[in-house]
Amino acid sequence: MGGATTDPVRLPPSTRIPKLVQGIAFLANRDKAVAAVARRYGSEFTLNLPIFGPTVVISDPALVKELFTMNSDLIARAGTLGEVLGPGSTFSLDGTAHRQRRKLLVPAFHGKRMHGYEHIISEEVQREIASWPEGQEFETLPSMMRITLNAILRAVFGADGAALEELRDLLPTMVLKASRLAVMPPAFRRDHGPLSPWGRVEKLRRRYDAIVATLIADARRDPSFEERGDVLALMLQARYEDGSPITDDHVADELLTLLAAGHETTATTLAWAVERIRRHPRLCNRLADEVDAGGSDLLQATIFEVQRTRPVINGTARMSKQRIRLGEWVIPERHVMLVSISLAHAGERSFADAETFNPDRFIGNPPDTHAWIPYGGGIRRCIGAAFANMEMLVTLRTLLQEFEFGTTYAAGEPPHSRGVATAPGHGGRAVVYRRAVSPPVASVAAAAGRATA
Repeated sequence: MGGATTDPVRLPPSTRIPKLVQGIAFLANRDKAVAAVARRYGSEFTLNLPIFGPTVVISDPALVKELFTMNSDLIARAGTLGEVLGPGSTFSLDGTAHRQRRKLLVPAFHGKRMHGYEHIISEEVQREIASWPEGQEFETLPSMMRITLNAILRAVFGADGAALEELRDLLPTMVLKASRLAVMPPAFRRDHGPLSPWGRVEKLRRRYDAIVATLIADARRDPSFEERGDVLALMLQARYEDGSPITDDHVADELLTLLAAGHETTATTLAWAVERIRRHPRLCNRLADEVDAGGSDLLQATIFEVQRTRPVINGTARMSKQRIRLGEWVIPERHVMLVSISLAHAGERSFADAETFNPDRFIGNPPDTHAWIPYGGGIRRCIGAAFANMEMLVTLRTLLQEFEFGTTYAAGEPPHSRGVATAPGHGGRAVVYRRAVSPPVASVAAAAGRATA
């Protein structure tokens, strides 16, 4: 069992590849880089990475569980997302402050709340697909980005009118620029003037803060403030045990965190889902039949398998606060441990015939939470996991109700890094044909909550 130790440091084997080459390979294609090293050294090894420095990479579910359940007095967050999102983001908080913040945020994404958000997702999907072309190939990723952005702005920010329009224009550019800089060395995240990359991000952030300040003021003036169900209103009403509220600047950071963590990742997974389903015609037919019958088991299993085989986030990191034992290894103080999501999901010990896309592996067999980890794990597991899962279920169910998909046996789309997230290289291209009659809509909120509990 992991924990504090005074034993001599013992790290997994490290590659002799020069640090510069390791860094270039990791930035160019993280999945391929770690997979190549894993083929030689196994499921644990040491790399020397940009930003992190010397880093222990793990993927064995037993070690992942040990790390995720380790006392927060021994490990802390690692990475640059907190720096990008602001000091009030859960990505910036550790220890007691982090636990208290999560306690305030979790109720906003409780299963019962999902029913209140589902109609928003459905409306945004219907609005977007009204202009989808029939019979010609097009990229679905831009559509998925608009659906998830609009849905999260309405459900989380409570935005409408001019604020919704401005945030809709501002945030995609801001998040994409910040995401790309988040995986670069620290020098790239310094403001060297209005034309520098980080200077442009800072300018966008100042405008974002001004819009959120207006939304906060409007919410507090709303006569129906206490009855509102959007996350912004819930955050403004929340109180810590001592009766104090979340400060307004921390609310702005947290809203940006929820958007950055939920908008692009969910949209990218949806584009991958279209890419995968199109290349499995029998599965496509089975999914359409299930949706027509009002079921969702296969659709949920398909989402699980898309997230397993095409994870949009490659890893999640922790840093040791003191010398600790992790399995057979002894990790020194202030050393980074990177859980490779892509390696964990490709492990044959957890997923037989792991290279095959096979949603049936998850029918009646929900994934193990330390082998299947698209949302991370432990006390830092994504707060919005149930929301994201519900959003994907509603979106894909609606697409299957409204369209027949043109299937293909073409090679799969290559992965393309957008900074933090990995997207289908050709945009998740699809060919669709409208169905004559759409089957009735059934709620998926309860299933979504159960699936990610």
